[in-house]
Amino acid sequence: MNLDSIKVNLQYFLPKHIITRLVGLLAAAKLGKATNYAVKMFIKAYNVNMDEIDEEIEDFETFNDFFSRALKDGARPIDAAANSVVFPADGKISEFGDLRGDFQLQAKEHYFTTAALLGSRDDAALFTDGKFMTVYLSPQDYHRVHIPLAGKLLKMTYIPGELFSVNPLYTANIPELFSRNERVVCLFETAAGKMAVVFVGAAIVRSIVTSWAGTVAPAGRAEVSTETYEKQNISFAKGDEIGKFMMGSTVICLFEKDKVEFSGGLAREQKTRVGQKMALIKAAAPKTVKRATSTARSRTAKKKTA
Repeated sequence: MNLDSIKVNLQYFLPKHIITRLVGLLAAAKLGKATNYAVKMFIKAYNVNMDEIDEEIEDFETFNDFFSRALKDGARPIDAAANSVVFPADGKISEFGDLRGDFQLQAKEHYFTTAALLGSRDDAALFTDGKFMTVYLSPQDYHRVHIPLAGKLLKMTYIPGELFSVNPLYTANIPELFSRNERVVCLFETAAGKMAVVFVGAAIVRSIVTSWAGTVAPAGRAEVSTETYEKQNISFAKGDEIGKFMMGSTVICLFEKDKVEFSGGLAREQKTRVGQKMALIKAAAPKTVKRATSTARSRTAKKKTA
């Protein structure tokens, strides 16, 4: 048995939830110079680009503050084309392409069902034979998530689960990893029909935060829960921030059949940046959808009353 096999097998036995909670407590603690030292070591180890950040290291009271840092205004310009769809996060393309009915490629011929990922057969039916984009956020990346195109929030579902690591070694070797891990599913109405943005939790990912509900995961409960927002007007312009991770993880975007076309030249392991074009809308945009903004906005979205 080689080292990679040992690492994969350990994922099944490690007390991942306990480890994640302990790391989360440390990351949320205000430890003064110890926090500053940990941030400096992390920046050095992962070659984090500090030129994109307004704050100094001493400004971060906790490691979580640093890890979920905002960027300078204009650091992520949003593609201005009216029919463009942009990447939701900084990271690398894990997989992308066409859904095979209800099946989505994870890696190396590992597939999982959209129904399992979304926790709903009805929601999964919206995306039958549609398209998907999976972006992996490594520890060095910017960890806020932005909406790929303008849209209105319809509902959010929290799904409890495992906390397997989501780096490429494990996604290539642990079957149905994304549909087994804890996750938050956000469903939007857009110019390209329905769109799902899925925040996938992972080992050491202490929490998933959304702009409208605050901290959603961990939820401290073992059942699936859904919040509906159809009667409210919680809307976002293309490129607006919709949430963030406390540590690295994965974002999956789903689109309806024949509604978007991925840009030519995309490839697995390709680096992504918030705001860069990843696809084009094939359907005409309805008049009620907001126009694109010029740069990514990292401030919390305001909840609007219909």
